[in-house]
Amino acid sequence: MTFKQLGIISPILKALEAEGYTHPTPIQEQAIPILLGGKDLLGCAQTGTGKTAAFAIPILQQLFLAREQNSGRRKIKVLVVTPTRELAIQIADSFTTYGRFTGITNTVVFGGVKQGAQTNALRAGVDVLIATPGRLLDLIGQGYISLKDVEYSVLDEADRMLDMGFINDIRKIIAKLPEKRQSLFFSATMPPEIVRLSREILGNPEKVSVTPEQTTAEKVEQTLYYVSKKSKPKLLVHLLNPIANDSVLIFSRTKYGADKIAKFLGKASIKAEVIHGNKSQGARQRALGNFKSGKSNVLVATDIAARGIDIEELSLVVNFDLPNIPETYVHRIGRTGRAGLSGVAISFCDTEERPFLRDIQKLIEQKIEVIEEHPFLVDEIEATTTTKVSTNFKHHKPENKGVLEKVTRQGNNNRHAGRHRNFSRRY
Repeated sequence: MTFKQLGIISPILKALEAEGYTHPTPIQEQAIPILLGGKDLLGCAQTGTGKTAAFAIPILQQLFLAREQNSGRRKIKVLVVTPTRELAIQIADSFTTYGRFTGITNTVVFGGVKQGAQTNALRAGVDVLIATPGRLLDLIGQGYISLKDVEYSVLDEADRMLDMGFINDIRKIIAKLPEKRQSLFFSATMPPEIVRLSREILGNPEKVSVTPEQTTAEKVEQTLYYVSKKSKPKLLVHLLNPIANDSVLIFSRTKYGADKIAKFLGKASIKAEVIHGNKSQGARQRALGNFKSGKSNVLVATDIAARGIDIEELSLVVNFDLPNIPETYVHRIGRTGRAGLSGVAISFCDTEERPFLRDIQKLIEQKIEVIEEHPFLVDEIEATTTTKVSTNFKHHKPENKGVLEKVTRQGNNNRHAGRHRNFSRRY
């Protein structure tokens, strides 16, 4: 199947070909015909599957065809709501790339920066608006944005919206949209709360689901270290020193924890960038840019900030803290092993996190391999007298050798891998 066979018009095909893309990803192949047919869509898809292009391409096509019949000042016809600034910028870049030969304009609005440049763009008129909820409602309240002409609405990363407490903001935004519109709803996971929210937004949608959680987990080599909470930083340094030149993404459950991890690594002469919600937009963009360009090899992030991270050649993911939501674990380890590459994920587990581990293994239907011998295992044993280290897992000896060799080998393989990927896996 090619994009041409999907019925994509020549201006968009030209943009896709300029990027070297000819074949759609599974979600694009499924979603594009549905959206071109004017139906609502409920999509369950993780970042990295090509879902942004799956909705951007058909929306651009329908706007372009409608524009040939209409003229006049540009009004907002498309609203895309997403939880983070990084994702908003990424989506705007996608619309710009795929719509470069259509004349369709877009702008992005988000908080954390002065609104002047954003309001100037809005005054000039735009076709597509990509926004985070807070700034969107703020500018609506100030009279800079009207949603009465919106024909296409997209709610992206809905589960993360819920986690971030945006549910009331989303309901306020939906209430301001015209009843007659095409609605798209995307979420990486579908817990009951998300299903209920989708029913409020969508009519009788078509459903598309790709990359089940179990598939993602199966293609990433996972290992586990039992370690006390106080010894986690020391174990992290112990593991990172032998692979200093490989790209490593470290997940912290909290913003404060992310800062502490980076500070500890800095004392051990390991430079680490940090991104989380308390960082300014400029600081987050610089940190992410340095990591993507290779100026720094270690990035510490919270889950919310990490939704804007998209790096194909990532050697290792480290779960410094196990997440309390098992689907979040799958999202984290899915940051490695992307675009056809294999990946490696390491998790630390202290006594309090044992219930989280059980939930994760139940979801992925796998037992994560335990590294039984490491210098800080004794600390974990001393930290608890009631929880015994499972002997049902595989054990890996000698100490750490296999895992570190795997990470180093993966880093080398990824750096030498061919650059041609299936279309738009980075969006």
